Formats: sequence, C-alpha cells, structure tokens
Amino acid sequence: MAKSQAPTETRVATGIPGLDDILSGGFPPYSLYLIEGDPGSGKTTLGLQFLLEGARRGEQGLYVTLSESEAEIQKVARSHGWDLSPLRVVELSPSEETLEPDAQLTMFHPSEVELSETTRSILAEVERLEPTRVVFDSLSEMRLLAQSALRYRRQVLALKQYFAGRHSTVLFLDDRTSELRDLQLQSIAHGVIHLEQLAPEYGAERRRLRVMKLRGVQYRGGYHDFVIAPGGLEVFPRLVAAEHHVGFEEEQVKSGIAALDSLLGGGIERGTSTLLIGPAGSGKSTLATQFAITAAERGEHAVIFAFDESARMLTQRARGMGMSLDAHVETGRIRVQQIDPAELPPGEFASRLRAAVEEDAARIVVIDSLNGYLNAMPEEQFLIIQLHELLTYLGQQGVITFLIVAQHGMVSRDMNSPVDASYLADAVLLLRYFEVAGELRQALSVVKKRGGYHERTIRELRLTSQGIQIGEPLRNLHGVFTGVPQVVAPPEPPAPAP
Repeated sequence: MAKSQAPTETRVATGIPGLDDILSGGFPPYSLYLIEGDPGSGKTTLGLQFLLEGARRGEQGLYVTLSESEAEIQKVARSHGWDLSPLRVVELSPSEETLEPDAQLTMFHPSEVELSETTRSILAEVERLEPTRVVFDSLSEMRLLAQSALRYRRQVLALKQYFAGRHSTVLFLDDRTSELRDLQLQSIAHGVIHLEQLAPEYGAERRRLRVMKLRGVQYRGGYHDFVIAPGGLEVFPRLVAAEHHVGFEEEQVKSGIAALDSLLGGGIERGTSTLLIGPAGSGKSTLATQFAITAAERGEHAVIFAFDESARMLTQRARGMGMSLDAHVETGRIRVQQIDPAELPPGEFASRLRAAVEEDAARIVVIDSLNGYLNAMPEEQFLIIQLHELLTYLGQQGVITFLIVAQHGMVSRDMNSPVDASYLADAVLLLRYFEVAGELRQALSVVKKRGGYHERTIRELRLTSQGIQIGEPLRNLHGVFTGVPQVVAPPEPPAPAP
C-alpha cells in the first residue's frame, strides 16, 4: 500500500496557540514526541486537540488507546464539545475473553503474546488508514507488556522508525506510573513535554508545562502555566519582555488635577511605572482611578485589574466621589477586570494583561493591588522576578502602570509592606494618615521619580464628594508621616537687604 503524502509545512501545529508559540510554530514533522505527566495533568486532552487540529487541516488522525475504552475517550471529547467522527479511535485494551482461564493457557509467556498481538493490531490499522498524526495513550501499558527494559526500548525504537518512514507525527502519552523515571524513552523521543499539576494550600489546582527537549528547534524554555477549560488546553507562554518592543512618543501625561501634576513635576511619563503605597483606605486606588478617567477623557483606553474588591464596589466608590467611572466603563474606554487570586495562575494574568495592551490598546494599566497579586503566586519568592518582567514589557509598550500596595497598620511610625517593589517602580507616591487636633487626615508625597523633577513637599490629600483635592504643602507641621505631627512655627521671612 502506498505511503501517505508528506505535508508541505515545516511545522505541525498542535491546535493549542500558546503551545505552538512556545514551540516556535509547532512540532517538526515526521518525528516521535513524548508527552509525560501524572494522571489528570491533561495529556489525553492535548492528544485529542492535536488530532482534531490535523482533521481541520484535512489530515488523517489515529488515536490508539491501550488503557481507556473508546467510550471514555468519547466522554472526554463531549466535555469539551468535540466531535471525534473525523478521527479513528482504536481501543486495544484487554477484552473480557482474556479473563477466562482457558484463554490464559499457553506455552508462551502471556506478555510476549499480548505485546505481539498489540503491535500487530496497531500496524494493521496504520496500514489501512495511513494516518498523518498518531497518538498512543498510554505507554505504561506497553511498558508492562514488554516486561524488560531492553524489550521495551526495542519496541519503541521499532515504532519510531516505522512511523518516520510513513511520514507520521506521533505523540506518545506517558502517565509516569513506573517506579523509575524513564530516561531511556526521553532519549529516544525527538522532543519531550512535561505536564505538571500542583496543589496549593488553598484554591484551585495549578497546571504548568515545560518543554524539556526539542531537537533542532529554538523553543521558549522554563515553565508555562496552562488551564483545562471547556474547549481544551489553554497555554499561557511565559512572558519574555525582550521579545516585545514598540516605539512610542515620549510625553508627560496629566492627571487632570493641577496640584497633583505640580507635585509630580508636571505629570507622569509614558512607559513608566508608579507605585502607590500606604495604609488601607488612604486613597491609593482613587488616585490611580483618576489617571484612568483622565486618559479615557482623552480618548485612550485603560484597564483596572481589581484583585481586592469587586468591580461593583470600585464603580460605586468612584460614583460617591463624583468621578465618572461608570460612563467610561459603559463606553469601553475603561475596563475593570475582577481577579480572583485563588483561581488565577500568574501566567494567565500575564496573558490577560498582554491582551489588554495589544488587543484593546490600553495605555493605562492599574494593578490593584500587589497584595492580591502576591496571593495569586504559588511560589512567592518569584514574585519580584515576574513583576520585573511585567513592568519591563509594559514600559516597552509605552504603557503607564500603577501598582498599588497596602501597608500593614494605619497610623504608626513602623508601616510594613508585604512586598518591596519600590526599587522596580520609576516613581513612588507615599500616602499616610496623620492626626491633627483630634481629626484624622491624609497626606501625600512623591518620594521618588526617576529622570525628572518632582516636588519634595508633603501635601494634604482630601477625598470628597466632588473628587480629589490636593492642599498646599504642610509647612507648619513636622513629623507628618509618623502619624502624630508637631506644629512648628513658620520660618521667618529673610531680613530685607540693607
């Protein structure tokens, strides 16, 4: 029988855009690839997506299941809304007859007979269908049938050479149920993708993958988050800021409040990040929202990622201060995305952020707050590294970023932050409560701004029903940021010249 025609494309797309991006377009054709991971990590779903993508391109696909029944495979497909009719599913699990005592009476070792019959059935189906894409699920059954490591390796090598000669791209799924790590199989395969499922102390499970090997291809290394959603795997490639750079016009952006712009030395520069830090309720989110509204009034787009409060509460609070956030949300100029830290992996958040910048053309990004972002991290020691990559990416896109950090405490000398991101930000705005004459007030100061002039005064911040009001510098108070300042006499005017 004639061999199937080799596809003309240099890459075999997986049907998963994020994974294709990691693989620089997909798998190199006519090779064998190992997809390994613990049960429940998503191997079967990945294999089915791979075959369905081939069917969409007019290629024949073959799914060989050695452990699950065809009914179970169809059930997985229905959960994603897939129709497997374009594919051929071959079930080679032991039949009920093999459990009969008479069927087990043979002069040969049962594994030798079963392995030979299994291989013969697979090759017969391949000869009949001439598939371009093949998935084996799973290798653990073949490993058990082979009994010895040598026989197993020879069997896999023979299958690899057989399919390479027939211009087939093959995925071997391995559930890693063997006692030892199968490095022999990894050495045989042209590429290896490892899937992981993590169980944090609280919240939903986290899944990630890593390309451990891919011969002759420059791929994106490291761990990449992914989720299994209705419709299949959705992979979020790790953000590499160096790969994304666009030109933009450098300018200062105004807040719409003259006193605040004066405090900032004229405004905030495009492509920079600003850290708003202070105790809860001191006005950090309101200041960031003010910049987003002003950008919307200029015709630009802004996005607010709300980790700590609902979108309804955010708009309700703005409405109570006379800020027109609702109107801009309705027109789409401002998008408020509510984030659940217990359910969202960091990779998916980075993907949403990229979509807001590249697809929705957001010029202002508000992350409210880093406390919630920290809670979304399964491994907190990598927060600063990921945050640095995010800020670098946003800066290269000409986006103004506002990072909000809520400090521990209310009125105190010793205010602690859950994360120190001040050295990453280009500007730092410090907010504090202070007490004067039995009244609690708020103060604001710019303590850092790279590459530009800014006032070094401390001004009073008032949040009223008419919006944000910035007062004159508090020159007659000393120790405002300690919470309990002292009144000092105003400096005497210089004596007139003789």
